[in-house]
Amino acid sequence: MKQFNFHEAKSVKEAVKAASKNSAFLSGGQTLIPSMKLRLSSFSDVINVKNIKDLQGIKVSGKSVKIGAATKHAEVASSKDVIKAIPALAALAGGIGDMQVRNKGTLGGSIANNDPSACYPSACIALNAVIHTSNRKIDAEKFFKGMFETALKKDELVTAVEFTIPEKSAYIKIPNPASRYALVGVFLAKYKKETICAVTGAQPVVFRSKEIEKALNNNFDPNSLNDLNLKSNEMNADIHASAEYRASLVITAAQKAVINCK
Repeated sequence: MKQFNFHEAKSVKEAVKAASKNSAFLSGGQTLIPSMKLRLSSFSDVINVKNIKDLQGIKVSGKSVKIGAATKHAEVASSKDVIKAIPALAALAGGIGDMQVRNKGTLGGSIANNDPSACYPSACIALNAVIHTSNRKIDAEKFFKGMFETALKKDELVTAVEFTIPEKSAYIKIPNPASRYALVGVFLAKYKKETICAVTGAQPVVFRSKEIEKALNNNFDPNSLNDLNLKSNEMNADIHASAEYRASLVITAAQKAVINCK
């Protein structure tokens, strides 16, 4: 790890003021610290934001659940308010990594990193989330740009994520047995007028499966996906799963999500 200046920010304003072109915000540090240790990345300044009170907490209204960016996965998973409003979101958080990761990793850090196999991006897309930052609000559909790429500017800090409460939803993840990252993850959310199917792990960035949505909007039943074949040419392929296998897993996960929707 290369030398850097460490800043303990007490407010969002203080954190943003300390930011520069070669700085990084630190919250849970589940990706940032290992990458710095391995010298895959280096920064002149690291700004700790995990203790800023304005970035913590969960608020539920009649139509949405707003979660502070520094809220840990374990806190989301165990929140009675989240479990009642969007049980699939609580279940998603409870399935991230292992106990150590869930008690250190944060919502804001996960979506800002935007790993192609991370779970939270699919929830953001399926639940029509709005990403609150230090200077604006960004619709989830416009936030995730590509592999490890988001709409965030260098000095912009995620402060909260506001999720829309659906009629019912489910998240099904087929995990890598070692890392617990998603080989494929499908977040299904059913609303009065439409069903949204967001997929993570299958392509370089989270995406909506229009084919699955069309089938389920016509008939919200797992059997409606029986004859559906997704194109594999844009799917990820690696030592863990071929592109064709991932395309098949998306269908399987979507069918399980329909069955488990609540």
